[in-house]
Amino acid sequence: MAAHRKPRQRSLGGPTVRTAATLALAGAATATGFDGIGHADPHLTPEQIKAKVDKLYEEAEVATDKYNGAKEKADKAQENLEELRDQAARRTDRLNSAREQLGSLATAQYRTGGIDPSWQLALSGDPDQYLDNAALAERVGNRQAADVAGVRQQLLEIERLRGAARVELGTLRTKQQEVKQHKKTVTSKLAEARRLLDRLTPEDRTRLSSPGTGHASRSALSSPRTVTGPVSPASSASEAPNPRAASAVSYAYSKLGSPYVWGATGPNAFDCSGLTQAAYRSAGVSLPRTTYGQIGAGRRVSRAELLPGDLVFFYSGISHVGIYVGNGQMIHAPNPSAPVRVAPLDEMPFAGATRVA
Repeated sequence: MAAHRKPRQRSLGGPTVRTAATLALAGAATATGFDGIGHADPHLTPEQIKAKVDKLYEEAEVATDKYNGAKEKADKAQENLEELRDQAARRTDRLNSAREQLGSLATAQYRTGGIDPSWQLALSGDPDQYLDNAALAERVGNRQAADVAGVRQQLLEIERLRGAARVELGTLRTKQQEVKQHKKTVTSKLAEARRLLDRLTPEDRTRLSSPGTGHASRSALSSPRTVTGPVSPASSASEAPNPRAASAVSYAYSKLGSPYVWGATGPNAFDCSGLTQAAYRSAGVSLPRTTYGQIGAGRRVSRAELLPGDLVFFYSGISHVGIYVGNGQMIHAPNPSAPVRVAPLDEMPFAGATRVA
């Protein structure tokens, strides 16, 4: 048998060390480059800061949509779990009642002594009465057998409900963990955006929010109370394709100036899909919670076909939504630094539109 030998130790000098050091430095540089904006160049220009803030808000909005979707599923799992537990409790109460009835029958039979029917017939002073009683006893026996079978079925059903509740509990815990992770992502990106914005002077903010500087409202650098556009609430609602859309448009106008709060669905604060959901909820229409759910909630229309009340979506990931109000404009909840406002469709990459039936 060959002897086991330790591999010969190589010297810690020469090319090996140089290579390891090079890789370590490269790894550190890579980690720094991909660690987000926390290590941003302190000498960024205001325009570069604005571009980074735009990107952070876009990424935060994607994470917000994932948070909303996970929370919606977690809430549903919680409802399902509570319903399953209620069903199991109700069936357990019925099972206990059935068991008590069976116990009473068993006790009564024990007290009668369980005499063999042929002897009871022989000893009976009234055979006709005995035969009538025997027929009744047989029917009682059949009912008792059915009661026993019913108890067994209830036991199986209770076990099924408890198993389903265990599965739903696992789903709930998974979704709660997803909610927690998405929340962490959102808050970190929004905090970084705030740190970057704090580096701008008031003059820079004013200059960058002026026409011709790009997506001003997405970077939240313009005045938070600014409402642009000549479209009036009455004329916008009158051009809507149906009364529900008109009602949603009126609701959106009534919420101008309301703050953006991620995860909020009103009535005093909103995120983007929370605003559209609340607007149509006020019109008696139930919309999904997320933007990628809302885009499938109606009939797709082209940009040329847009009418007030249509939902308009932005970015390739369908991560932002607003309500079209006419004249190339929408009402939307932009980001935490800007309230609900009227804005042009062109301030973001248009991705599609849906007309809610």
